[in-house]
Amino acid sequence: MDAVVEVVTVLENNPLYNAGRGSVLNLKGEVEMDALVMDGQTLACGAVSAVRRLANPVQLARLIMDKTSHVCLMAEGASKFARTMGIPEVPEESLITDYARKRWKDNLRPGADPVQCQMDKMGTVGAVAVDVQGNLACATSTGGIINKMEGRVGDTPCVGAGSYADNHIGAVSATGHGEAILKINLSRLILFHMEQGKSPEEASNMALAYMMERVSGLGGVVVVDPKGTWAACFNSKQMVWAAAQQEQLHYGVYRGENFTKPI
Repeated sequence: MDAVVEVVTVLENNPLYNAGRGSVLNLKGEVEMDALVMDGQTLACGAVSAVRRLANPVQLARLIMDKTSHVCLMAEGASKFARTMGIPEVPEESLITDYARKRWKDNLRPGADPVQCQMDKMGTVGAVAVDVQGNLACATSTGGIINKMEGRVGDTPCVGAGSYADNHIGAVSATGHGEAILKINLSRLILFHMEQGKSPEEASNMALAYMMERVSGLGGVVVVDPKGTWAACFNSKQMVWAAAQQEQLHYGVYRGENFTKPI
């Protein structure tokens, strides 16, 4: 399967999150979604920010990459383009789950930790892939941090922060505290370390440690290089992750876990 098709398919069919449905809610209790997809062969990419009433914003990001000369469209401009492309809008209530509403209410309380909620079952959905030709791709979709200000743009639609893919180095998809990820350009920083000869795991841990040291940022990443060496690393309490390779599924939630089973 083509690497770009594979990462977009993962996000469109994720059983825990299903892209728009189940997304975290902003302060007003509404769904605003960001997404990005990038082709490591050509460095083509497409992104959307603060879009509403779309079931699969990553699908729109793919169309921006394929059908326009732009990288990112946002808010009403993105919605107009979606209508032009025939992507139907859905009722906002169809995207809001009972769990999302509960967590939204819980996080209105003083002392709640919206970043840890981001890393829990309501977090960002991201994927990286390498195909049999060695082509890399990444895709990421999120509602951002719960109870964010209306119109807030996080790391996900920003190339090099929330995601990056380059056939010469590797592909990264990130999740966590978007403001911290933006400040250090986390995904591209990991690939910088890989350019210097570090493995995906070494590069990821170095970049995450730097993010914690410099901006006290929590986050996590999935990474793969052109040879198929992958890593899932995080400095938060937990991150739900999975990797498929050679008919084996690897998965975990807490640090140190790497369960396997046949696909």
